[in-house]
Amino acid sequence: MARSQSGWNKFGQLSTFLAVKDTTISLKGVVYSSCVRSCLLHGSETWHVRRENELALLTAEMRMVRQMCGVKVSYKLACEELRDRLGLEKIVTVMMAMQQTEIVRSVMC
Repeated sequence: MARSQSGWNKFGQLSTFLAVKDTTISLKGVVYSSCVRSCLLHGSETWHVRRENELALLTAEMRMVRQMCGVKVSYKLACEELRDRLGLEKIVTVMMAMQQTEIVRSVMC
């Protein structure tokens, strides 16, 4: 999925900040949300979301979240716990909210 790749590109550009242990976890969450996640979700208001697209976004996001938290998959921590540490909502929830907002805007115009 092209959005996933563009998100990884942005994450790579910011990895010197997002993947180091010196940065506070809450600040990583804010920077991730405003820079990387916005890149992942760019134009999602108009997407027809299929299950495989949701899974691709969720997988990409969780890999990035684990890198930011310094957690390996073998640690068996729940995705929700890691997202809570960063102060993030589930990416699919954010995407659906953006789509609903766009529907309301189109009806009101």
